[in-house]
Amino acid sequence: MSSFDDDGFEHERDFDEVDDDSVEAQVWQLLLLLNPGDEETALQQFADYREAAAGIDPDALVPVELVGRVIDWRSGFLVDAHDLRALVQAINELASRWNLTLDWNGDPDDDGFFDDLDAAELFSIAYDRLAEFGYTLWAWEPEADGYAGWITLTRDAEPLRELATALHINLRLGSEVG
Repeated sequence: MSSFDDDGFEHERDFDEVDDDSVEAQVWQLLLLLNPGDEETALQQFADYREAAAGIDPDALVPVELVGRVIDWRSGFLVDAHDLRALVQAINELASRWNLTLDWNGDPDDDGFFDDLDAAELFSIAYDRLAEFGYTLWAWEPEADGYAGWITLTRDAEPLRELATALHINLRLGSEVG
């Protein structure tokens, strides 16, 4: 992001500055956590976020909803509450970014796999499997009826919780969905 100094010269703004607590800076930090080791994707998503936010009254802006849209199926997911198949597919897609394949305690391609499962159980299975590899599955409450979440490195839990608080995101561990 560019800004102008006292002499009127444009310069790049560093979003890693600790003292910048603007919503944009917090969103940038969030995107970095959601894309560990992939700053290029975070930059693209941040540009998409800024473009989408430009048309919204700042008082009506709900950052997590906008972030959820710009990261969907790339760094996060938002699925219908009744579509358990899409939930598994979305989590599998995100895990594949790190070449991870999750063991769901059965075959999600089998017609009967979802008969005795609900979203909370699927979140819990995925949370446990991802933890084995040093990742954490998170869930947040979207405005629409559904499930939303993302995966981060487990070591980034505390910074993520701090950002979630600052951005008013009702965030919880994937093992706590219920």
